[in-house]
Amino acid sequence: MNLLKRKKIKLLLPVMLGVLAFSFTGQLAQPEIRVFMVGDSTMADKPGAPEINPERGWGQLLPSFFNENAEVRNHAVNGRSTRSFIDEGRWEAVLAELRSGDYVFIQFGHNDMKEKDPARYTNPYTGYRRNLEKFVRETRARGAFPVLLSSIVRRNFNEQGTLVDTHGAYPFVTRAVATEMNVPFIDHQLKTEGFIEALGPEKSKEIYLWVKPGQYERFPDGEQDNTHLTLKGATEYARLAMEGIEELGLPLANYRNDKK
Repeated sequence: MNLLKRKKIKLLLPVMLGVLAFSFTGQLAQPEIRVFMVGDSTMADKPGAPEINPERGWGQLLPSFFNENAEVRNHAVNGRSTRSFIDEGRWEAVLAELRSGDYVFIQFGHNDMKEKDPARYTNPYTGYRRNLEKFVRETRARGAFPVLLSSIVRRNFNEQGTLVDTHGAYPFVTRAVATEMNVPFIDHQLKTEGFIEALGPEKSKEIYLWVKPGQYERFPDGEQDNTHLTLKGATEYARLAMEGIEELGLPLANYRNDKK
């Protein structure tokens, strides 16, 4: 071997070893299991640091409850209903990523009930039901596992301090679809309602987006929002979802972060 060839090999060897090391590390870093989230703003990722924007979706905090062998891909988007999520091609995008063994967590209802918006509204007994069934069927067709969830509760206390329901038939229909199609069901409304009732009208403001003027850059004039969550609220509601996973005995529970 001449001197020129030996010099070329010496130059290329570190590069080749680096590529092999990167490839090997990348294989090790692949998650064993993936969880896809589809839903609305109460589940969605929110931008900015918490000290600037206090709003968070519970799906944004769910990854902290899993160890490094599970990956959460949050496709939930503000303002979406089952209808608009499908019509905008967002469901097709999820299906394109799905592979056998993945989980799909499905939580809608807040925007499906908006009767004055035909782009989002669904009748709970017909359109909403059909869309949930579509999500379930097409998830299973990919070899993945659907999980249905009812919507988180709105902080809707009346003057007497009673927490009043705002979701009507949507949680009931979600449960009915889960029962009839044998889908794991987490009654997130039941869990979050019990949590909020225990806190009461005043303490529960820490869970929802009640902020004072000047407290955060994102809300200079303050905010009184009984639907969307603070970091504390999103963390607690993610914890309740994890509790539901464990109660169902899903294999996914084996990937819980032991530190949480």
